[in-house]
Amino acid sequence: MLDKLAGIEQHFEELNQQLMEVGSDYERAAELGKERSDLEPLVVKIKVYRQTLQQLDEARALHASEEDQELRLLAESEIAELEPKIEQVEQVIKSMLLPKDRRDERSVIMEIRAGTGGDEAALFGAELYRMYSRYAEKQGWKIDVMSSNEIGIGGFKEIIFMIKGKGAYSRLKYETGVHRVQRVPITESQGRLHTSTATVAVLAEVDEVEIQIADSDLRIDVYKSAGAGGQNVQKNSTAIRMTHLPTGIVVQCQDERSQLQNRLRAMSILRARLYEIEEEKRRSKIEETRRSQVGTAERAEKIRTYNYPQSRVTDHRINLTSYNLPNILEGNIDMFIDELATRDEAERLAAAGV
Repeated sequence: MLDKLAGIEQHFEELNQQLMEVGSDYERAAELGKERSDLEPLVVKIKVYRQTLQQLDEARALHASEEDQELRLLAESEIAELEPKIEQVEQVIKSMLLPKDRRDERSVIMEIRAGTGGDEAALFGAELYRMYSRYAEKQGWKIDVMSSNEIGIGGFKEIIFMIKGKGAYSRLKYETGVHRVQRVPITESQGRLHTSTATVAVLAEVDEVEIQIADSDLRIDVYKSAGAGGQNVQKNSTAIRMTHLPTGIVVQCQDERSQLQNRLRAMSILRARLYEIEEEKRRSKIEETRRSQVGTAERAEKIRTYNYPQSRVTDHRINLTSYNLPNILEGNIDMFIDELATRDEAERLAAAGV
């Protein structure tokens, strides 16, 4: 590992030299500056690692050569302190060496759809939307509803919304999958427990230049909105149904007051879905030997159960349970996200052989 770290340090010095010589090429200077900035925390940690290794070597040498019992005991104490410190620094460096998901710093588009359970599933979808909204608010992120299909009693057959904030994808990507609720519906007269589901999809926001869509690949239908939105929306054909012909993906937007705004939102959602398809292909090639689905949960996998009678929330991927369901629904889901992120990193380290 030391040889690999030496190569990183050498590259960092080369970047410093290139920055000094770049002159008035500001675009190149910005590119070099960003690469240097990204690499600097790792180089700082490598220097700490080398210094700690040197201290350990000196302590071991003193312990081996010193005849004075008191000095030998001091050396032993220093060795006992330095060895676990080196292990900790090594672990941090290994984590920093892992390839970063290029989407991690991006905002996200979240899609929640009612699954099995009829109106009860739609009501559960609305509760999941509120849970993620509260989580986003706690992080200081902004929420923007892009499209919704609401039922009369306050649930959603489907709701698509953007959460804008740096690092949103790195935290919320683990929420992809099927969420299951177990409770007695309000409409259930005999008090029987019902099970319903809602599907959550988390897509990274994509710039237009990253996914280019030809006009010839699109069929766009315009129609009058069927939902709330005021007289303008009801009287004019502002709703958009966009079909991507090569893949068959269909996106509908009707919440905005103008056809142009709905079209822009539909394009944003379509780009994110197409980008996710390409990312999944790329991941499959890179991670053929990695069997775990933590972090990229299959859509059909039930990842989490919300049991109301027991006030229990269980994440089945990591076998982690909270018995404070109201607290979870208030957006306090970091206990699951932190554990999923830790497990994901451990498995990537194992797969990388570091």
